[in-house]
Amino acid sequence: MNRLWTLTTKEARDGFRNRWVIMITLVMTALALILSFLGSAPTGTTSVSPLAVTVVSLSTLSIFFIPLIALLLTYDSVVGEAERGTLTLLLTHPVSRTEVILGKFMGHLFLLTIAIVVGYGVAGLTISFTGEAGFADQEWDSFLRLLLSSVLLGAIFLSIGYVISSWVSERGMAAALAIGIWLMFVLLYDMGLLALLASDSGEGINGELVKWLMLINPTDSYRMFNLMASNDTALLSGMAGLSSDHRASDLSLIMIMLLWIITPLVAAIAIFKRRQL
Repeated sequence: MNRLWTLTTKEARDGFRNRWVIMITLVMTALALILSFLGSAPTGTTSVSPLAVTVVSLSTLSIFFIPLIALLLTYDSVVGEAERGTLTLLLTHPVSRTEVILGKFMGHLFLLTIAIVVGYGVAGLTISFTGEAGFADQEWDSFLRLLLSSVLLGAIFLSIGYVISSWVSERGMAAALAIGIWLMFVLLYDMGLLALLASDSGEGINGELVKWLMLINPTDSYRMFNLMASNDTALLSGMAGLSSDHRASDLSLIMIMLLWIITPLVAAIAIFKRRQL
């Protein structure tokens, strides 16, 4: 346990030393504030909570931004150290390869969690204090769901990043795969699903199949978890008309995201154990 804690703090210190966490936090805070103010401006005096608009806006930002940050943090975490020779030096100490992966994961997750909580928290508090509605009347349940699920989304792509970094032998290949994975999950998958629905005559694909095709993609599970959190967020995101029969429960969405964290992490550990240094 002490070895794991030492590895975790090492990764966290490296992140602070390289100013990764400062840069990420500042960028996320700036983007969150811009989206929050632009998104809440049209609400005016309507009954929709400005914080609900912020949740919808930040959910869209998270789907594009958080996976990219997570992959950039991890794509060279193993292969980069192997090329520099520091990984061999690290393994001369009494630490197992499982502890190396878990320590890196926990350290990077700590850095990403700080960026998410600070960046989104500043935006949420700013909107709640500057809005016409009272502080306690805002959609805080939806906002807390957003923070929790954003951390889970980051953890998913951290795990995927370790699979890439443990598998390849060159940093350039790892970077290319990381960008490819990001494009596939964030853009290409949904575009392919839309193309499939557009080409279907309405007989071959039903609502239940579409739901499960969406649940396969962790970014869509994240989107469903946040945008259907309340009546306001569902109305603003266009999901209010979705049949209750085709909605996944919160527990099932959380379990899917946890499965997406654990499975790649276990795979990364297995691959790293077989890696020749």
